[in-house]
Amino acid sequence: MSTTLSNQPSATGDVVIVGAGLAGSLLATMLGQRGYRVRVYERRPDPRLTGAARGRSINLAISTRGLTALNSVGLTDEVLARGLPMHGRMLHPVNGEQEYQSYSADGQRAINSISRGELNALLLNSAEAQPSVEIFFQHRVEDCDIDQTQLTLGTDDGEKIVTADVIIGTDGAYSAVRRAFTLRDGFNFEQDYLPYGYKELTIPAKNSEFALNPDALHIWPRGSSMMIALPNLDRSFTCTLFWPKSGDDSFAALDTSVKITDFFDEHYPDAATLMPSLVDDYTHNPVGSLVTVRCSPWWMNRCVLLGDAAHAIVPFYGQGANASFEDCLSLVAAIDAAQGDWAMAMPAYAEDRVVNSNAVADLALHNFIEMRDSVNSRTYRAVRATENTLHRLLGEHYRTRYEMVSFSTTPYASIEPRVRAQRRAVAIATGLGLIASGLTLAGRLRSRLARRG
Repeated sequence: MSTTLSNQPSATGDVVIVGAGLAGSLLATMLGQRGYRVRVYERRPDPRLTGAARGRSINLAISTRGLTALNSVGLTDEVLARGLPMHGRMLHPVNGEQEYQSYSADGQRAINSISRGELNALLLNSAEAQPSVEIFFQHRVEDCDIDQTQLTLGTDDGEKIVTADVIIGTDGAYSAVRRAFTLRDGFNFEQDYLPYGYKELTIPAKNSEFALNPDALHIWPRGSSMMIALPNLDRSFTCTLFWPKSGDDSFAALDTSVKITDFFDEHYPDAATLMPSLVDDYTHNPVGSLVTVRCSPWWMNRCVLLGDAAHAIVPFYGQGANASFEDCLSLVAAIDAAQGDWAMAMPAYAEDRVVNSNAVADLALHNFIEMRDSVNSRTYRAVRATENTLHRLLGEHYRTRYEMVSFSTTPYASIEPRVRAQRRAVAIATGLGLIASGLTLAGRLRSRLARRG
């Protein structure tokens, strides 16, 4: 198998991370705090200097899993200071009143809206603060030699060869490190695109205040499509359209200013009045793709994948960054348990995370249907109200799917089996209750009939 380790001695402390995004920066801090020499190579310029590309700000929803990882390196307070809590979702129908749905049964728990750029900058600063960590921007991977744990990098000054004890690919959904894995025997890889894309719009502050309730993630569910909006510290909202790429009511269909304004006036009337730059944003902001990546194994020789490089998921549960941060925790826990022996740590980490990453990918795809369509149905609302009531009555013995995903560190792979088990138990208990009630009623009827007889 291609995962067989070479007969080299256990890795020393020289680690190369490819990708200085969220996962790579956090992992660099974790390893730097443990005394490893870490070099991080990023193909882009330093985002702290260039800022986010237009239409690519992409707000994140950081929840318990992400906060747990950030807390392990002492960054929780700094992150929360740059975010805004959202205790629920606000539904915007085409006509009628808005409806608020709390994320937790008690209404007290929140996910946190934070700019990807803000969080990436904080994590880069944290990594650079470690004496043993160096970050190199504008270094593009041209080749990854798995057997020699060696990278060939393209730079403005020419080609550079880098060798390390360990290479960790955290370079996103289109990972150059993972590409080297695909050339090896035994590597399984799937890449699935939704026929949907996403585009960002903006609702600016209104009279220096939020134009919408900042304590909620706003959703405009429209059956086959939707728009969401998350609050920012400057009192604006970053809106994201999730629409079909082609066909009727798609990105391709709105190709003039008149079509854009008419469509939003009809389908998003309350939002359209709050978007003075609607036509400009819609016309000039790019359409992004929505892809799910699954692969295995995540490690070969002394190279390992982490974050989107290993498991890109669609953003509909807000778990992309949270899952990647949880990967970081899992990898360093495996390293600690193996006392720095990467030969033992990498397979242990992969065994833990592959099954969970596949599970959260399925959860995210399922939640797209829920957010764009199901939230409007009476059945969904009835089930949701019942499950929240059961959680309030039974506490940790009955937990909703959303609470387990967002407000716990329950392994992703354990969530759906637990949801099914809980619902079966309730169905059985309800059935027994109805039977008991029926037997009691039948007994009373028999008694009455006997007395009359």
